Amino acid sequence: MSAPQSGSTAQRGSLFLVPAPLDFGCAQQVPLTDVMPAHTLQVAATLRHWVCENAKTTRAYLKRVGELYPLCATLQNMQIQELPREVHKKGDHLGGFDAKPLLAAALQGRHVGLVSEAGMPAVADPGSSVVRAAHDLGLTVVPLVGPVSLLLALAASGLNGQSFAFVGYIPSTPAERVQRIKELESLAQKTGQTQLMIETPYRNTALLQALQQTLQPHTRLATASGLTLPHAQCYSDLVKNWKGRGWTADNAQPTVFAIGK
Repeated sequence: MSAPQSGSTAQRGSLFLVPAPLDFGCAQQVPLTDVMPAHTLQVAATLRHWVCENAKTTRAYLKRVGELYPLCATLQNMQIQELPREVHKKGDHLGGFDAKPLLAAALQGRHVGLVSEAGMPAVADPGSSVVRAAHDLGLTVVPLVGPVSLLLALAASGLNGQSFAFVGYIPSTPAERVQRIKELESLAQKTGQTQLMIETPYRNTALLQALQQTLQPHTRLATASGLTLPHAQCYSDLVKNWKGRGWTADNAQPTVFAIGK
């Protein structure tokens, strides 16, 4: 199955949210057919116009797609636009960045794909400004199926999946980090809401140590790293039991941390 055809230039194209595998930056890649639905890959193969974080890695992803399904254009002829650098640094989830110019092709009747480095674009990654712009322009937004690390980690944690929040990155300076951990733990204990967070991989060990040292003994702590990869690891237990378990955090793998009851 392919993406719907746009027809004449008077008809507007759609914005397709195209997930990517979670092996970005990892030493080992998994076969796309193991982690991505065929329909998602087939639609991706029909798209020539893209908005992304990095054009080079997007071409590398499309090359993998092209090994399974013929691409509609050569990699050199793909029309790939990158989100601005400030969007990567500060994010675009709070507004302030006008992404409408990136969707000019859709206004001319061509479908556009939005992709991030890993997982679902606009979820724990840039891209929400593009989705907002598409809605403001009256374009159809089509989210495709694929891996989302936050939901996979939550499902594997044993924590509350009925009420949860993703809080992004927490401060890296020790004092601010401890204060933020205490705030999130208090919220989790009072409301029962699971708190999900991430960290730059090389700081995984430091964050895990801070969580173990700061959280109360009966708070549940869970981690999930290398999700969908052969060496994926999901751990969950009360803080008081973590040291006895001997569990560690891999500083080379993207990891989701969760705390709650």
